[in-house]
Amino acid sequence: MLAYANEGFRDYTLLPIFPLRLFRHKSVFINTDSGIEKPEDLIGKRIGVNGYSSTSLTWLRGIFQDEYGIKPSDIEWVVAAGDSSADTAGKLSKQEAMRPEGVSIVNGSAGKDESELLVSGEVDALFHAAEPKAFTQGHPKVKCLFVDSRATEQAYFQKTGIFPIMHAVAIRRSLLEREPWLAKAVFDAYVEAKMINYQYMAKLGWVMNALPWFAQELEQTKALMGNNFYSYGIENNRKTLETLFRYSYQQSLSRSELKIEQLFAAESLMLHDS
Repeated sequence: MLAYANEGFRDYTLLPIFPLRLFRHKSVFINTDSGIEKPEDLIGKRIGVNGYSSTSLTWLRGIFQDEYGIKPSDIEWVVAAGDSSADTAGKLSKQEAMRPEGVSIVNGSAGKDESELLVSGEVDALFHAAEPKAFTQGHPKVKCLFVDSRATEQAYFQKTGIFPIMHAVAIRRSLLEREPWLAKAVFDAYVEAKMINYQYMAKLGWVMNALPWFAQELEQTKALMGNNFYSYGIENNRKTLETLFRYSYQQSLSRSELKIEQLFAAESLMLHDS
């Protein structure tokens, strides 16, 4: 997205297939000595990050501004030298390490990863796509800002209808120009795979899955989000996509506010899975 907006990258175009979606309220961690008890307490604090411009953090900053009135400029952002959960979060790309003007972004202490910054108190809180080492190891000074992040995320969905998109499927533009039928073929293949997974969860998941309340979890998710809770297609996801594009522009990550028709293949704009 940012490569398209800022660098004229046009080798690939997108299909409205979203293989990774995550609510992000669970991705905010605090040092218990920081005095932070609610979102508004983050104002004026130091927040640790790894990739400032990653999609997950773009969503978090946007949500905190929309829902709690906290602007990125209200925070001092501290970039960690390392990532304790790199095996889970993956390596940062250039587009995830941008430092826009208008916000305070500084480097953390040399040799300290984001988990160490949080435990030491060098940062008061942490925005991170994956759980930091200190959290997974049960360090007493580290906890989630939202004690019941599930309830918070469910309330957010009920209010907004947004299930944040992290990734989309890309296809080489030159290939699609030669074989325009591929857009629908690839889309249909992903939809079929998803339906197989839905059917597995409904019929066999409760037997084959070790989670004791798997069936109830599935029914609760469907009751809140609908049977096709992992939907593909533009129209089912227009609000979510436009919200992400708005956040990217508001946070000075993209030079212009992107439009769906710019990023997604024309052959895919009318495709849907429900």
